[in-house]
Amino acid sequence: MNAPTATNEDLLYSVQDGIARITFNRPQARNAMTFAMYDRMAEICKEINADRSIKALILTGAGDKAFASGTDISQFRAFKTAQDALDYEARIDRVLGTLEQCRVPVIAAIAGACTGGGAGIAACCDLRIGTETTRIGFPIARTLGNCLSMSNISRVVSLVGPARTKDLIFKARLVEAQEALSLGLLNEVVPDVETLQRRADETAKLVASHAPLTLEATKEAVRRIRRTLSREEGEDLILKAYMSEDFREGMDAFLNKRAPNWKGR
Repeated sequence: MNAPTATNEDLLYSVQDGIARITFNRPQARNAMTFAMYDRMAEICKEINADRSIKALILTGAGDKAFASGTDISQFRAFKTAQDALDYEARIDRVLGTLEQCRVPVIAAIAGACTGGGAGIAACCDLRIGTETTRIGFPIARTLGNCLSMSNISRVVSLVGPARTKDLIFKARLVEAQEALSLGLLNEVVPDVETLQRRADETAKLVASHAPLTLEATKEAVRRIRRTLSREEGEDLILKAYMSEDFREGMDAFLNKRAPNWKGR
């Protein structure tokens, strides 16, 4: 119906026959998300909400190495004050909340690494399809020493439960495809990237053929049922992590490819 169009080189957007597709297009950086990419994704969701011709949305990453590896760490270098940390979390909460409330079914087609903010994006999606190479997790206890937003914690707990959420974050491990399937982090696993993209298209066309108001009502009902901590309830936790010496150490260690020296302060 509509010819594919690109918004910019880092995030590609197209619509064809009522199926929208967003591609995170920074394969050289494992599709790490810039602030502009987050903001554009939210804008697209708002555009979709206003365009009733669009029936489903697919999110995917360019290449076969990563869906999205989280927020581009270099952007944290600008953090100087407590307000910087709070503003960052507010921004991500707003973006992911907009994605979660997109009126159409959102399908994540996940190949390779899906970590940190990328895993947060996937948790907002309605259906998640992976390949045998898919790895999902929040390795922040090993890498940066920050913490998840309250909304992201709420989403992960709703998917896998409190005990498994702590297991994932405490051990800083990436869950492989078959375990992710058994935990509910994935709905389906296919052999390779070619099959993944075909299966995502098939799934999008299937849900697009169903009663849209039924799907919208179900999405919103599930969202309302799930208990989400407010940003205000977690401000003390955000500041404890982001304003710490450990976060500075973790960021420097990550950017310089060395092991961090945690001190707990």
